Amino acid sequence: MPSVMKRIQFVVSYDGTEFCGWAAQTGRRTVQSTLREAVRRVSGEDIEIVGASRTDSGAHAKGQVCHFDTGVNIEPEKWARIVNNVLEPDIAVIASRHVSDSFHSRFSAFDRFYRYRIQTDLRDPLRSRFVHEYGRELDIPKMQEAARFLVGDHDFKAFTEELDPHVENTRRELYSFEVRHYRDEVWVDVVGTAFLRGMMRRMAGALLEVGRGYRPVEEVGKLLTEERNQLNWPVVLPAKGLCLMRVRYGRHPKDNRSAKTVQLP
Repeated sequence: MPSVMKRIQFVVSYDGTEFCGWAAQTGRRTVQSTLREAVRRVSGEDIEIVGASRTDSGAHAKGQVCHFDTGVNIEPEKWARIVNNVLEPDIAVIASRHVSDSFHSRFSAFDRFYRYRIQTDLRDPLRSRFVHEYGRELDIPKMQEAARFLVGDHDFKAFTEELDPHVENTRRELYSFEVRHYRDEVWVDVVGTAFLRGMMRRMAGALLEVGRGYRPVEEVGKLLTEERNQLNWPVVLPAKGLCLMRVRYGRHPKDNRSAKTVQLP
């Protein structure tokens, strides 16, 4: 009797320092290939794992989401504990469950929440893998003012790390953009539909330039227009300060690729 295939969803947390990003690359340690090998060791299956977001090399995740199809009869909630037994300490599956065959980690997501952390005090070796160590005070009110320009549906071409020839549309929608002081750090928290390559790191870079007095507040808004071509584009901050905090799907996940706008519940 043939086995019945089931789709399993993982929520994954990882310290991205020693990973070359999410996507599998020949001869390199990546999150996707590490998880795929862990599932193979547990189940004996060569499966494909699909992630919600292709995090950069060195970037971290608290709530990355991925899925795969399996014919092995393991209770969905037990996958996390079993797979963690063969994973190294810098990555863990923090939740696992059965989802419908129509669920897709990437295309069913309607928003993603990223955080970029900037440290404003002396270097802390216990945090240095997870923050951008700027080491000086920043003008947070000006950073907050500049962040307001970035909320909404805009062309974020000036905020990409590099223009991917396969990406024709550089418009994205951001639902919220918050800059706040937390102890000796500045947190840049952004929620949006999807993000271009390096987009979070360059947006954080633009705000850092504003906060240190190197870029006028109003120039951030101009970077969203054709005036971008007459301006210096923002610096791309190191990946180590970036973390994918959460991916949301709603009560009834569906493929959102064809939707013009995504309505929040």
